[in-house]
Order: sequence, then C-alpha cells, then structure tokens
Amino acid sequence: MNTLIRNGTVVTARETRAADVRIEGGCITEVGPSLPANPADNAIDATGMYVMPGGIDAHTHLDMPLGDIVSADDFETGTRAAAFGGTTTIVDFAIQERGTNMRDALDTWWKKAEGRATIDYGLHMIVTGLGGSGLEDMDEMVNEGVASFKLFMAYPNSLMVDDATIFKALSQTAKNGALISMHAENGGVIDVLIERALAEGKTAPIYHALTRPPRAEAEAVHRAIAIAEIAGAPVYIVHVTSEDALDQVREARDRGVPVFAETCPQYLLLSIEELERPDFEGAKYVLTPPLRPKEHQAKLWEGLKHDHLQVVSTDHCPFCFADQKTLGKHDFTKIPNGGPGIENRLQLIYHYGVNSGKLSLNRFVEIVSTAPARIFGLYPRKGEIAPGSDADVVIWDPNAAHTISARTHHMRVDYSMFEGFEVRGNARTVLSRGEAIVDGGKFLGKAGRGHYLKRAARGGAWK
Repeated sequence: MNTLIRNGTVVTARETRAADVRIEGGCITEVGPSLPANPADNAIDATGMYVMPGGIDAHTHLDMPLGDIVSADDFETGTRAAAFGGTTTIVDFAIQERGTNMRDALDTWWKKAEGRATIDYGLHMIVTGLGGSGLEDMDEMVNEGVASFKLFMAYPNSLMVDDATIFKALSQTAKNGALISMHAENGGVIDVLIERALAEGKTAPIYHALTRPPRAEAEAVHRAIAIAEIAGAPVYIVHVTSEDALDQVREARDRGVPVFAETCPQYLLLSIEELERPDFEGAKYVLTPPLRPKEHQAKLWEGLKHDHLQVVSTDHCPFCFADQKTLGKHDFTKIPNGGPGIENRLQLIYHYGVNSGKLSLNRFVEIVSTAPARIFGLYPRKGEIAPGSDADVVIWDPNAAHTISARTHHMRVDYSMFEGFEVRGNARTVLSRGEAIVDGGKFLGKAGRGHYLKRAARGGAWK
C-alpha cells in the first residue's frame, strides 16, 4: 500500500521543516510541502506531529543465554516492545562460544530471529577467541553483513580476551573495514576486588558497583583506544558510564582518532543509590558496567550534546526479578547482569533531553537513529527521511503524556528500571518499511516480518 503522511513536521539530524512524506513499495519516494494525493494513497494526518526516522538500537541482547538461564525477551517479544517505543531496527549480538567458529554462532542467532523478529535486525559478532581460522572467520562474517565485532576486556575465563587478541582483531578490521566494539573494564583488577569483597562477607547488590570502580572503566577505555591507534583501526566503546571513561574518549577524538562511543538511558538517569534499595530490590539495577554516582550524569549529557558521545543504545538484557535476579540473593556475583529498556529509549531521551533543553530536536534524532545507522553500516537505508531510504518512520506526538510501568509495558519482564517515570512525548504511529506496525497503542505487525540486514563495512570511510 502506498502512503502519504501529510501536514507533519519532518525532523532529521540536519533539519526541521514542514513537509509531507510519500511512501511507495516500502521506501520513501518524495519529501516536500503539499504533495498531491493519489487516489490509491493511504493518507495519514500528522498535524501537530513530528515525522522522524525510526529509532535504531545498536545494542540489544535478545534470547541471550547466561549459564542455565536466558534473557527474558526473545526476538518476538523484544522487537515488538521496541516497536511500541518507536524503534524500527535493532542490532543484536551473536556469541561465539569458546573453541567454535563464528559461522556456527551466526547460524544459531539467525535461527533465533527467523520467524520471530517483528522489525528489521542486524547482528554483531561477540569474539571469544581467534584460534585456528579466527581471522578468516572475521572476513567471512563481513561478507555476510556482520560488519562489527564485540570484544570483552572483562569477565576472565568466560568472555574476556587478552590484549594480543584485541590487537589482532583490530588489525584485521583495519583491512576489512569492519568495526570493533569494546566492553571496556579492567577484568583482572575487578576480579581481585570481587574476591576481597566476598572474603569480607560483602554480598549485597551494592558491592557489584563498588567492585567495578570508574577508574577500572577508564583504564580499559584508554588501553582499547591505544591498541586501536597502534592497529590503525577505528574503535567503538559501548555503554560509557562515567566522566572518567568519557574523558578518555574526548581526549582521543580531540586528537583526531576515529573513536566512537555510546551511553545508555540508565547511566543518564539512574545512579548507584538504586542498588541500595531494600528487600533485594537493588538487584534489579545490577548492570555491567554498574550505575555510577549522580554527578556523572551531567557529564554524560554534555558528552551527548557536544558529540563526544555519538549514540544512545539500551544494552537491553532483561532478567526477571522473581526467578532470575534472585539467583544472587546471597552473592552479588550470581545476580544476572542486565536490565530492560528497549521500549523506553526514545521516550526517556526525548523527555529528559529535548524537553529539558539538554538536546536539540535534531540532535535527538541523530543520537537515537542517524548516528547508529552511519556508524554501523545502515545509512542511508535506515536513519533518514529522504527519497530512497526505507520507510521506517515514527510519527511522534510531542505532547503525549505517558507513565512508564511494568504494568503496561510490552517487554516480557516483571519490572521496569524506570517505574513511575512520567514522560511527555511518545510514538503515535510506527511504520516499518511502509507498513504501520503500531498505531494508537495497538500492535498491527506480526512475528517474522522483520528482515535480516546485511550491513556494509566502512573501509576507508573511517578516516
């Protein structure tokens, strides 16, 4: 069905203007004032609304195994919740099990998403080793559209890789044009701090944060950037939480180093105090890296405003409180790390960013949609309102009031990290490739309609 969105205000990363948007065959074909209607058009009146590119969440963990449990949202429930919040594309993580090749992981995650994803999706590859044909595997993944790889500097004996592996991976992406994403924390130091805390009987959720100090994050960010410079490759730092880590990113970018970084709503709006909630409620806020003291929040907002941070993602990795988070009742190290947020990202960043004057409307669109599209090889197919782009469009009501709550959200998890937060601004209608999948609070899409996205490697475009 062809669609004409009329009377709205089109907002992109570059401009804000009154314009209509014509959609044909799932793509945007025309953007301009007072476009003539065709008899076959499905007309959508966007009077008083913003017409924006669909959100892109470049950091999610759906159907993710963790020991004997799995994150609460699969590709059906997670992508449906994302759509309700105005996100029309995600990039999730396939995990290479130690001693296996990356192709096995890619096939596994394709099977997880096939028949379930309701919006389009791409995949990063988590690398746990480069033994055997690992470097060749990376090139094969790029050919399959997996144009980014994630490495961990934390979690010894499970996900963590050494500096030599990091350097080899970065050297390979310097050749094949892919991007390395780094989970930057000093895992060795953190493990010693954890051992000391447990030996002293400190087992409550708050010690998750106290054993992962900001300097452990900043040191690893500094080291990741230094190794990337030696390799001559770009690097992307995931979930920056602290002023300490942000300073490392800003200093490198000021020197012209191709470093990119994201933060998440939880680090902008929640603090370490949440982990001290009584009755083990603090376990709901056990995330890695952890929440920080409140004074870091203003610095992160400034980082977003001035492009020291380029992206807001969610790191959506939900575990139910009742039967998953409580596994760590007597030992904080056994609390599954992660929290829900895929549905609320645009609501929170719009309300606390745009409405509060911290961000311009165009910068909002940039950090939740256009920048992740550019960085992760999806632009201009995604992240733009322009002829030739996919018709992933959010019709945004800037005056819609909404109270965030687990009672009404669509994520398959029994709590919200933002319970009771009142926001103004919400998605009214969400189109994915021209198809209305959410309208007026009702879900109109279906499981399996989401397409796998082969993402382009950037190559020399990083320079």
